[in-house]
Amino acid sequence: MSQLNHTLNLNDDIRERSKIIKQHEDNLKFINSQSNQLAESILDLQDSGNGAFHTEEETMEQILKKENSAAAVFSWLKSNAQTSGLTLTKDIVGVVATLGKVESDNLSRILSEFLGLETMLAIVCSSYEGINALEKYDNEGLINCNAGLYGIGSSIGKRINGRFSVISLADLRPFVGGLVADDPEKKLALPKPRLPNGECPAGFVDYAVNMIHLDSKHLSFVTEIGYGLRETLFYGLFSRLQIYKTRKEMLLALPCIHEGALSLDGGMIKRSGMFALGSRKDVEVKFPLISGGSGVPPNYIETEEAVRKLNWETSKLSADKHREQQLLDYRKGNLQ
Repeated sequence: MSQLNHTLNLNDDIRERSKIIKQHEDNLKFINSQSNQLAESILDLQDSGNGAFHTEEETMEQILKKENSAAAVFSWLKSNAQTSGLTLTKDIVGVVATLGKVESDNLSRILSEFLGLETMLAIVCSSYEGINALEKYDNEGLINCNAGLYGIGSSIGKRINGRFSVISLADLRPFVGGLVADDPEKKLALPKPRLPNGECPAGFVDYAVNMIHLDSKHLSFVTEIGYGLRETLFYGLFSRLQIYKTRKEMLLALPCIHEGALSLDGGMIKRSGMFALGSRKDVEVKFPLISGGSGVPPNYIETEEAVRKLNWETSKLSADKHREQQLLDYRKGNLQ
């Protein structure tokens, strides 16, 4: 009789544990279902922006996806509280793609394509000392992978492959023509292009260098000799690159285009006489958009906040899923 009772109790215990396991499995199914619904909601919200939904966070995510790039290693260091204050990063201003914003998705796409991925991922230093700190060499002139950005990258499991671009602001030739008086954006005082008849060409929007929006932190930055990011970095990248509304208007303005032009519908002239034809190519890393810019949907800020909230809920569900999976594995282990 005792043996029978023991067997019955054992069977009851197994059934109870099986019931608990079933509960954990049901919980996991529910969490996966919720995660899928959240993912679909995020995509729907982003699609509702008609392609114009591009935030600073998204730009940073795109940079971090370039795992073996110097830009990704630096961005990881800056975003990590324990490493953001390292001496190595003191002279680094940032990655090109993170230093400015633009008003519309079309402008973001065409400017990013014009510069190319390598330049968008370029690390910007205020002086040559910053460049010197990024890379060290051994006695034979080979890169010391245990020092500089390489060494830090190795310590966090991120290896830098190939060459990467670095820009020293102190060594760029700045724009010296002055700034637009009383302009809060500190735009460069560039004269509008003029056709042979003296008129400004139809469809001319502005110079690319003046269409980059700088936030207060970057707007207040100056080099040791007093020049800002617009006069140094962005003038160095774009010079007097002109922006037109359409390709047709850009081509009609050829007589006054000397240092290149772009149109918001995808036209590109690299410089006078050098045309870029073919289909537009999206660059993975783009300039983020200004909240409330003219090319941003009216509900942009609300949509951005909704996506952030959904991403936060997704991260919570991910933690719940991990916990449920651990409990399920534990129960299954005890059942054996």
